[in-house]
Amino acid sequence: MASSTRVLPLLALAAALVGSPVQAQQVVKVGIVGPFSGPFASSFGTPFRQGIEAYVAQNGEKAGSTRVEFVYRDLEGPNPERAKALAQELIVKEKVQYLGGFVFTPNALAVAPLIQSAKVPTVIFNASTSMILSKSDYFVRTSNTLPQVTVPVAKYALDMKVKRVVTAVSDYGPGVDAENAFRQTFQEGGGEIVESIRMPLNTTDFGPFLQKIRASKPDALFVFLPFGPPTFGFVKAFNDNGLKTAGIRFLGTSETQESDLQALGEAALKLETGYYYSAAHDSPQNKAFVETLAKVKATPNPATVAAFDGTHVLYKMIEATGGTANGAKAIEAVKGMAWESPRGPMKIDAQTRDVVQNVYMRVVEKLPDGRYVNRETKTYAAQPDYGLQLKK
Repeated sequence: MASSTRVLPLLALAAALVGSPVQAQQVVKVGIVGPFSGPFASSFGTPFRQGIEAYVAQNGEKAGSTRVEFVYRDLEGPNPERAKALAQELIVKEKVQYLGGFVFTPNALAVAPLIQSAKVPTVIFNASTSMILSKSDYFVRTSNTLPQVTVPVAKYALDMKVKRVVTAVSDYGPGVDAENAFRQTFQEGGGEIVESIRMPLNTTDFGPFLQKIRASKPDALFVFLPFGPPTFGFVKAFNDNGLKTAGIRFLGTSETQESDLQALGEAALKLETGYYYSAAHDSPQNKAFVETLAKVKATPNPATVAAFDGTHVLYKMIEATGGTANGAKAIEAVKGMAWESPRGPMKIDAQTRDVVQNVYMRVVEKLPDGRYVNRETKTYAAQPDYGLQLKK
């Protein structure tokens, strides 16, 4: 679709949809928006598609008696106007009843007024700023929020008797969320934040930041960076500037996720992160998930399992509505639902529509066959989103 596509006024869009007859469809379309090309494709777009395909491979093409068809649209990076245009195209032209995907917070926020007017249930596969779901009654999330995974990391630091920490985060919504959640939890537990550093999102040279951090001589460094190129650059600089050899502990969230882990290699050894999924998680559900992905030579990682679980939620909504376009009924059907995911036990909070899940502390280890894994070392069970609680 050309970038010059005009976005229809919300009232006109809503009127067009409401005026359409509501009837059961033999095929229900789901629009998936994500970066299927560009620098974030390997970290998000490709895993989204693989997670969806893994769910379909295990559960079939039908939700109840309704066949589900996925319609993909490429959105390379943060681009709110493009996100709105693609969502409108999917809703109006493709007649999708549901949306899914959305990597970046600005893109998710941009479509919120659209989906609120059109009453199109939308499952967030990644965007992790806490307040996103408050912007539309039709948002559900199957990834995480940054406070949800960061508060356990701060608790772990306190459990490990870490006293002094520098925080270093990418300077945008999720990074600020992570910094605030870590700082508040760590300080309330008696820890000291030596310094809080916010790095521009387009930073490529992390050396000056790491040199300054090393000079501060903290016990640990808490980090939040987006998947992909920023993580590679920062982890390399962490090693090159001698922080690991100086005994400064690396505490993060998603920086060692599996689609980057083998490429990070030796540089990732002993890095500690708290997150909602490890490909090494020991459960029958994860074993089946990993085996399904292995058949298509796909790597299980957080984005893949978020899409897998997001597809599960979409199927439950479609099954509950019998193929009819009824956004309110679809959302009600998944409020409070619980299931066993490849990541462990999961639940959709009935009030917030956000995910409640385990957060695992992991450490990177090297297996005898040369592969690197995130070995789970501690479980913080049934973690909610702490974002709103912390702001209070």
